[in-house]
Amino acid sequence: MTRSRRSAAPAPHSVDPRYTAVVARDRSADGTFWYAVRTTGVYCKPSCGARTPRPENVSFHTSPDAARAAGFRPCKRCRPDEIGDGLHTEVVTTACRQIERAVDAGSATPTLQQLADRAGYSPHHFHRLFVRATGVTPRRYAAARRAAQLARALPSGSSVSAAMHDAGYSSTSRLHDASTSHLGMTPRAVREGGRGEAVRYAIANTSLGWLLVGATTRGVCAIEFGEDADALVEGLRDRFPAAELIGRDPDFGRIIARVVALVERPSVPLDLPLDIQGTAFQQRVWTALQTIAVGRTASYAEIATAIGQPAAVRAVAQACGANTLAVAIPCHRVVRTDGALGGYKWGEARKRTLLSREERAS
Repeated sequence: MTRSRRSAAPAPHSVDPRYTAVVARDRSADGTFWYAVRTTGVYCKPSCGARTPRPENVSFHTSPDAARAAGFRPCKRCRPDEIGDGLHTEVVTTACRQIERAVDAGSATPTLQQLADRAGYSPHHFHRLFVRATGVTPRRYAAARRAAQLARALPSGSSVSAAMHDAGYSSTSRLHDASTSHLGMTPRAVREGGRGEAVRYAIANTSLGWLLVGATTRGVCAIEFGEDADALVEGLRDRFPAAELIGRDPDFGRIIARVVALVERPSVPLDLPLDIQGTAFQQRVWTALQTIAVGRTASYAEIATAIGQPAAVRAVAQACGANTLAVAIPCHRVVRTDGALGGYKWGEARKRTLLSREERAS
């Protein structure tokens, strides 16, 4: 009599439907549950490309926090803690729209508790989801949206007080604090092309050509590559036509030396304050770019998904093109979905070289 072979899996009627999703690597299940494998000690998204585990070794969890609390660590392959597509992206996108509508209407922005209640999460868990998806807290997202309204209003000829009320600020002190944080300069300085501001700068000749570094009192505001040193200075002058440009500051040498070191040796951290000036959307994109590790790349579509706006791929590309802080905000690490380099403000050859150096350094 021939001994029957023991089945490797339970009978079909006893299979958990979540295990079926794991076997199928079903992306639509991502964000609805996480599974952990006892034999490896890791937890994954349902769509993980790792070898399919035996069902008796699998446990299911409602969140990454729950999986970690059970003693499992995140899978390095599928990075289950990162929120990409699925249910959580929809939740965060809905919350972003709620904040934007309130800011645009000049109303009070929803509190964290209100946003969490509408999403069906605890405030703590919702806060984690929001930060993972957008790179900023709900409070900072609202502040950036309000600051972007201010930035649009100031150059149009509006008075500072009118622009303040249009953007929803209740007092001039709140206006000044928020605009300095998000725009980099005071409102009047933005409106008047940097009038009353001092911008120090220096130029160095690197292996990637001329490099200009500029800084305000708040931090580095410009890192630009170019073929011509004089043209770089003129570009800085065009950006800040009414500011005082200071090009012979001996103390500025250490700042540009650190930027040059980052260009030549990508493993060297910059660790300098940045004076970032941009719209709310641009700031969200630039924040997401700063999370891409040395030696890694992300697609424009992945960045759009990460900030909670998966349809905004073209806008993400435009935000990369508007970046004025080369290497500090690493837009060179963003590529097309098919792996092609895509565009780069400072030239495809520089982008290829930077990525090659970072790959070797990682």
